[in-house]
Amino acid sequence: MCFNVLRKINTFDNYGLYIVRKYLKNKYLDSVMPIVTSMGNLGLVWIVIAAILIANKPYRLIGYTVILTLIVSTLIGEGIVKHIVRRIRPCDYNGSELLIAKPLTYSFPSGHTLSSFAVAGVLSIYFSEYKLIFVGIAFLIALSRLYLYVHYPTDVIAGVLIGIMCSKLIFIMIQSGYIDKIAILYKSIV
Repeated sequence: MCFNVLRKINTFDNYGLYIVRKYLKNKYLDSVMPIVTSMGNLGLVWIVIAAILIANKPYRLIGYTVILTLIVSTLIGEGIVKHIVRRIRPCDYNGSELLIAKPLTYSFPSGHTLSSFAVAGVLSIYFSEYKLIFVGIAFLIALSRLYLYVHYPTDVIAGVLIGIMCSKLIFIMIQSGYIDKIAILYKSIV
């Protein structure tokens, strides 16, 4: 039973990558997708947005919330889930030529996707009029991970789902007053 499910997941993943390669692969996207994926490296695009928000006093708390979201999503995705699942990346199996440097961590879930959808979720609550832009950026980053052959579709799907859960967790932490308690503790230490 378990092996049958894993075989079906493997079939789905390989077919998804085949579709991306067959219908999307071209020289223009070969140039664009590494740039898109680099926006998600270390949460770069989200850190820039957070810095802009922090620099504007009325939005400072939102900027700090974005940074907290990146930290929490990274701890959950990169720190916990990847080390439990330990899935090998698709580029490790067939030795295909990559357009970016080969990632060093495990494949499941996609950390770029997870952190992008977590932050897009948070920003969409505060700035609902820009929701499509935030989700669009997150979607393009997720798609770039498939296009660049460094993630399977299920890695990206899991990244989306866990990312959305992380954004919900951040709001639970804020509403429950945990953030205030952490800030008080931090101030007493420093």
